[in-house]
Amino acid sequence: MSGEYIIEADQHIKAQPNVTTASKAQKKIPNRVDINKLMSRVRDEEKKQKKENLVFFGVISSVIVATGIIASL
Repeated sequence: MSGEYIIEADQHIKAQPNVTTASKAQKKIPNRVDINKLMSRVRDEEKKQKKENLVFFGVISSVIVATGIIASL
């Protein structure tokens, strides 16, 4: 292979348009946001946070009760 062939091939590769960029440009971005989806996502996050708080409170309560029982012996 000659150096000229390698340089020409390299320039040809650089000249080709990026396929991933072109496919992204063809996809349409929706202009509207579905408020119901957003609200359901917020509700799900709130439920998850409530569960985490209950578990945390239960663990802390268990530790306090266990410490009280051990201290009373």
